[in-house]
Amino acid sequence: MRRSFDIRTERRLQVVDVTDEVETALASDSDGVCTVFSKHTTAGVCVNESEPRLLGDIESMLAEAVSDDGWDHDELDGNADSHLRALLVGNGVSIPVADGDLDLGRWQSVLLVECDGPRTRTVTVATP
Repeated sequence: MRRSFDIRTERRLQVVDVTDEVETALASDSDGVCTVFSKHTTAGVCVNESEPRLLGDIESMLAEAVSDDGWDHDELDGNADSHLRALLVGNGVSIPVADGDLDLGRWQSVLLVECDGPRTRTVTVATP
């Protein structure tokens, strides 16, 4: 089974908790492993804690890790930094599923990491 949902971001670099949307996309009888995948080269998906200060720290870390300019790809469309930040995050994660629910740890959430917003992003949730 494969379902997708859209998320509208508001800032160029933004971390959004999409755990509820992922769970809603699962069939009620899902068991096994689901894949959560960003269909974009300038946005990623990861699992981490959804605490507001930590979300801000993730944004700050990515901004500091990759400078905004000075990249060859910027000659094409000015967003090389976004591609490089998304590369650090990764485009998808695999998460265990039991009885239609994500089997995450106590503090774990599914996060969409926007690196080139604001945009509307499509996230795909796939189960066998």
